This record gives sequence, structure tokens and C-alpha cells, in this order.
Amino acid sequence: MQLYNYARSSASYRVRIALALKGLSYDYLPVHLLKNEQVAPAYSVLNAAQLVPLLIDGEERVTQSMAIIEYLDETHPEPPLLPGTPAERARIRALAQDIACEIHPLNNLRVLRYLVRDLKVSDEDKKRWYRHWVESGLAVVERRLDGHPSTGRFCHGDTPTLADCLLVPQIHNAQRFECSLAGLPTVMRIFEACMALDAFSKTQASECPDAG
Repeated sequence: MQLYNYARSSASYRVRIALALKGLSYDYLPVHLLKNEQVAPAYSVLNAAQLVPLLIDGEERVTQSMAIIEYLDETHPEPPLLPGTPAERARIRALAQDIACEIHPLNNLRVLRYLVRDLKVSDEDKKRWYRHWVESGLAVVERRLDGHPSTGRFCHGDTPTLADCLLVPQIHNAQRFECSLAGLPTVMRIFEACMALDAFSKTQASECPDAG
């Protein structure tokens, strides 16, 4: 397998975590977003959306981080990242989508660039925008996790799932942008439990070949 990704891309980090949890080897192919390598013709041929990550597995090209993780879960089912009953899997997906659909799109690099370049938003206002959506979004995740009978050491039970694969990169981004993480005891407890595992700590941006 080949993974086209960028060290600081949270969507890429999600997939790196999933690959590590499943013990799958792959070729790490960097696409530097700040250098606009994602819009180069050679990459655009592979991924029409000009985004990362992109997983190539034989003849298959899979885009979008959650689709990639579910593809990996179906083709390499152990350990499962979507375990349990239909209702349990729905909860895991919902937690993941609270991040992937409600937080991340508003703070992705393309959005931040558009705010500054096209709408002439100041750098400070851009940071306020970022922090608002991250802090309000993570507050929702905290409310979903806190006191829920299925919340365990991790977002759902005592082994990492798809939800943890998405939560950890979002917390790293929040820390990088100096968001307030006060009032998130359950979220941060789960984050620390995840970061104690190599699958999370050794795939973070600082450990990647294109770190920096």
C-alpha cells in the first residue's frame, strides 16, 4: 500500500493511526500542502479533489480519511475499528463525524487561506475563527462522552476505535492553535490514553519523514 499524505494534515494522521493500529506497512509518500504539491498535475491525476490523504492498495484508490479507515477495517478486520452492534457502530461513527463533519471542514487549510487571502480577514481574527469552531465542537464531543455507559478507556469501550483515530489529531491541532481545552476532562483523559500507545504517538506529525 501507498499513502499520499502530509505530516501536519489531521486527516492524514487519522489514517496513519488506523494503519498502525492494524499493523499494516505502507510506503509513505509526502504531499506538502504548504508548497501546493496537492495541485500539481501528477497528483491531480491520482486525486481529482487535490486533497490528502490518498491510499493506493493495488488497483484501488481510496480517498477521504473516514472512507479509507472503513476500507481498511473491511479488508483487514483485526483489530476492528468499528466493533459491536449496529447501534454501537452508529455511535462510533457519530462521534467521528462530530469531528470530521462539524469541526474539521471549517478549519481546513483551504478555508483558512480563503479567509485571509480572499476575505482579507486578519491573522488574529482567523485564529479566533479557528478557536471558536474547535472549542465549541469539542464541547459537544465532551458532552457525548461524559457519563455515557459505552465510554471506557477510549471513546467507545477499552480499545481504540474509529472515533479515537479522529479525536487525537483534532486535539493536536487544538494544542497547536492554542485553543482552550478546559472543561474537557473526558476528552483529555481519552487523548492521554491514546497517546500512551505507539500507534498514536509514533504517527504524529513530529515523527513523520516530512515533519517540519
